[in-house]
Amino acid sequence: MVDPKTRRLWTFLAALAAVMWGISGLFAKGLFNISAKITPMWLTQIRLIISGIVLLLLAGALKQKPLATLKNKQDALVIFAYGIFGLLPVQLFYFMCIQVANASIATILQFIGPFFVLGYLAFTHKQVMRRLDILAAIAAFIGVFLLSTHGQFDHLAITPVALFWGLLSAVGEATYTLIPVNIVKRVSSMVVTGWGMLFAGISLVIIHPQFQAIPNKPAVWLYTSAVIIIGTIIPPFQIMANALRYVIPSTASLLDAFEPFSATVGSVLCFGLVMMPMDWVQLWL
Repeated sequence: MVDPKTRRLWTFLAALAAVMWGISGLFAKGLFNISAKITPMWLTQIRLIISGIVLLLLAGALKQKPLATLKNKQDALVIFAYGIFGLLPVQLFYFMCIQVANASIATILQFIGPFFVLGYLAFTHKQVMRRLDILAAIAAFIGVFLLSTHGQFDHLAITPVALFWGLLSAVGEATYTLIPVNIVKRVSSMVVTGWGMLFAGISLVIIHPQFQAIPNKPAVWLYTSAVIIIGTIIPPFQIMANALRYVIPSTASLLDAFEPFSATVGSVLCFGLVMMPMDWVQLWL
């Protein structure tokens, strides 16, 4: 039985992680604006590999035995699946949506991911959906409809490409929440996340090597570092992986609502995003 105070603490930290992830999306948009050579694929590769190495080194320093974890074949397979089907899509498709649209749209579309989690749990675990969950799911899908069409059925207010990548990132949001639920109760979240990131990053390099010359500008490395530290090593994956020990997956995933809010406010303040009245309506939904 989880102590209520502990649950509240990790609920707050999970919400804080979502805010930090939204902020990291703003730095990613800034990177894509610097040069066309900086692609979502390159950023995802360098983000995953560097973050994975750092986390595994930290885990080793803390005597959490990261190498020993892979000796258990079942655990190794789960971690590999977490990296390929969870961490990889939730980051790559998110950045691709940011590139063709903006951080606000990307995070809002990704926010429907929690409702895939609710649907999966209801179908496979016979988990009864609360009335609040059902109302939140309906509101979220109405919000996506308003974001995509501005309430008009005859055209899209965002590009089909942005909608496509955004919805795929929402699926990734669901899988990255569900896959590690059981293993993080037995294995250090730092080890699970570190290996998952490294597996995903190396797989991307093998599939699509990136050799173009990245502009050697201070802003490039500053923004890249911010994406890695603020949006990868510290918040979403470390905090969220630990939060799953104390907060049920459906609640943890719903806390991601703080991500689109922070990304939208940041887009308005930093990138001059113009919000239509309908956009604000769907954001609050």
